[in-house]
Amino acid sequence: MSTIEPIHVIGGGLAGSEATWQIAQAGVPVILHEMRPVRGTDAHKTEGLAELVCSNSFRSDDAETNAVGLLHQEMRTLGSLIMAKGDANQVPAGGALAVDRDGFSDAVTAALEAHPLVTIERGEIGGIPPEEWSSVIIATGPLTSPALAEAILKLTGETSLAFFDAIAPIVYRESINMDIAWFQSRYDKVGPGGTGKDYINCPMTKEQYDAFIDALIEGDKTEFKEWEENTPYFDGCLPIEVMAERGRETLRHGPMKPVGLTDPRNPDKKPYAIVQLRQDNALGTLFNMVGFQTKLKYGAQGDIFRMIPGLENAEFARLGGIHRNTYLNSPKLLDPTLRLKAMPRLRFAGQITGCEGYVESAAVGLMTGRFAAAERLGHPIQPLPHTTALGALINHITGGHIETIDEGPRSFQPMNVNFGLFPPLDAAPKAEDGKRLRGSAKAIAKKKMLTDRAREDLAAWLSAARMPAAAE
Repeated sequence: MSTIEPIHVIGGGLAGSEATWQIAQAGVPVILHEMRPVRGTDAHKTEGLAELVCSNSFRSDDAETNAVGLLHQEMRTLGSLIMAKGDANQVPAGGALAVDRDGFSDAVTAALEAHPLVTIERGEIGGIPPEEWSSVIIATGPLTSPALAEAILKLTGETSLAFFDAIAPIVYRESINMDIAWFQSRYDKVGPGGTGKDYINCPMTKEQYDAFIDALIEGDKTEFKEWEENTPYFDGCLPIEVMAERGRETLRHGPMKPVGLTDPRNPDKKPYAIVQLRQDNALGTLFNMVGFQTKLKYGAQGDIFRMIPGLENAEFARLGGIHRNTYLNSPKLLDPTLRLKAMPRLRFAGQITGCEGYVESAAVGLMTGRFAAAERLGHPIQPLPHTTALGALINHITGGHIETIDEGPRSFQPMNVNFGLFPPLDAAPKAEDGKRLRGSAKAIAKKKMLTDRAREDLAAWLSAARMPAAAE
């Protein structure tokens, strides 16, 4: 038996299972702690590892023009257990990768139980892990046990960890019509890190505003799950449709107030209401709709938000929502290898870091496991290129997001992998004859250039870092 001190992983979901596998495959012993069935959760039904508690889909498997499909490919290249067992338990789903949830969980559980360097211990870790555990990965997901969540709160000094996560829609900057919208901060205020032109402003007439309010009130909404109903809203954030129901003018005196803003194309006419979007990432490719947290169903959101002048052709990196979640303010609290700055022996993985989705959670677990194993073995840790799907996702979590440019609550929100997290291309895509592409042809060509670049850079990183690809 190896004399290498084991790494401890807390949480047997997708992230914890993947991290455990990566550590063991690197030749380092690992102890996986899963509290089920000793302590259950409101969402899980079994005691299996990597249980899928919601959808059985890993989303698109298109690695040429889809960011999550590219993430699938990169994970397969790095020997992902989650992807291997997902592929082995695939069910028909068109261009998506969907799995038989029970077969998938059983296969992941069996693989980890059979690995000679993996020990699985059932039971809750009720606080900060013991000091003698010199390397720990916390991968407890959105339903972290209350005792552990409270311990993390005390350690990080954050004001809240478990709350209703009020998520505003996030729009790709390039899809906003700047012939209608303009850059300006309210009263031209220059906040910390700001310039006085930090918001994109979309103006509305009274007729447009009234139609928008009607659509908000009439739009289809989702309901809270039973186990969410008694969790208070974070920072008092109310859904915009709830604000609209409280009075037709409520939004116009709240997040849509037009004061302190002037349309440069029509300076003598005051807009009746204004929707503001604020830069969401350091690359400037994503903007979030300020104050637009919502329980509208996704289909309704796209239709209603495109009623806003300037957003008629908006493409969304993510749509809005409000649900119970547990995640860290990771850009502030974690270093680039996902270590907690306040206690570097602790790393975090999965949804608790602020990623969203099965595949993203497993991807962060994959890299956290590799980082921890390399550290334990005394190997250098090479940062991932931000041009890869894995690197772009981790960069967003650990530092690619910008803090709010004015006073208010933190703005870091959970995020699926998307091309808005990738550094822009050096050149615009062109047709074979050298002419500029437009419309859908341009969009597809751009995505293809991003995925080609990602594959090249991942291959170069693997070679330079001398890290193994998929294990035999």
